[in-house]
Amino acid sequence: MEIKEVAALAQKLKENVKTVIVGKDEVIDKVTLCLFCGGHILLEDIPGTGKTTMAKAFARSLECGFARVQFTPDLLPSELTGINYFNQKKAEFEFKPGSVFTNILLGDEINRATPRTQSSLLECMEEGQVSVDGVTYTLEKPFLVIATQNPVEIQGTFPLPEAQLDRFFMRLSMGYPDAAAEAQMLSNLAQSHPVDAVKPVASGEDILAAQAAVKQVKVSAPVREYIVSIADATRHSDKVKLGVSPRGSLALMRASQAHAAADGRDYVLPDDVKAVALDVLAHRIICKGFSISQASAAPQEVLTVILNQLPVPKEPVAAVKD
Repeated sequence: MEIKEVAALAQKLKENVKTVIVGKDEVIDKVTLCLFCGGHILLEDIPGTGKTTMAKAFARSLECGFARVQFTPDLLPSELTGINYFNQKKAEFEFKPGSVFTNILLGDEINRATPRTQSSLLECMEEGQVSVDGVTYTLEKPFLVIATQNPVEIQGTFPLPEAQLDRFFMRLSMGYPDAAAEAQMLSNLAQSHPVDAVKPVASGEDILAAQAAVKQVKVSAPVREYIVSIADATRHSDKVKLGVSPRGSLALMRASQAHAAADGRDYVLPDDVKAVALDVLAHRIICKGFSISQASAAPQEVLTVILNQLPVPKEPVAAVKD
């Protein structure tokens, strides 16, 4: 797939999802970038802002397998990964695949499940495979986890540990719609839900081709050094207890490549890096102190300061292309 085709596919997906999600173009763009990078998404916001609807709209826009799991305290790991059961007719054990054996898995309210169940997703999210009773099963590609959670509720929830947060490519927030978008939403929902009318506009093969094309987008040495300097700055900040991991640096580079491809370019600019840095890195940082009044301790604000202070590589576009 050519870069221009990647940009066209991104626009096609955006227009399709916009028939359901109104006024959230930036979030739609970021979810598309994750899709093109094969990265998992954590949608974190208050109830009723459209997190689940966003996931369903994207799933319906793709001609791929889709499964939705409502995470609850009694959800078992085997319900996700699968289980070996004894078939009495055949007098032998057979493997029954769990919910992760799909292309797009929507994990609704992931923080309501126990840590044991949450951790059962680690292998499939990182390696695209599942191990059950010593046997490893490879998941079909593309494979994408879209998890939602409500950050304002504490009772009956189990916060995701740092190791699992690092598995998510981006953490995104829907936010409240503006007045015009909310009025349009009410009009769209007057008689039926628009998500029911969404038709596929791309296949799994299209997404895999886009993922392969994104990896070919050129990242010059100065831009790679810029990405590393951002990650390194988080590790040495006096406001940060745990900085960005090497996995985070790789995710930032991949997201920058996808951002460039969606813009129709086969080379990454520093502006691409800055455009996705907060969404890719903020959830990978643990800041010192927990006081709300210490605004500088918030991960996004720490990253913003770092991005504003670090020198941005200056070079001709021709050099970037090379």
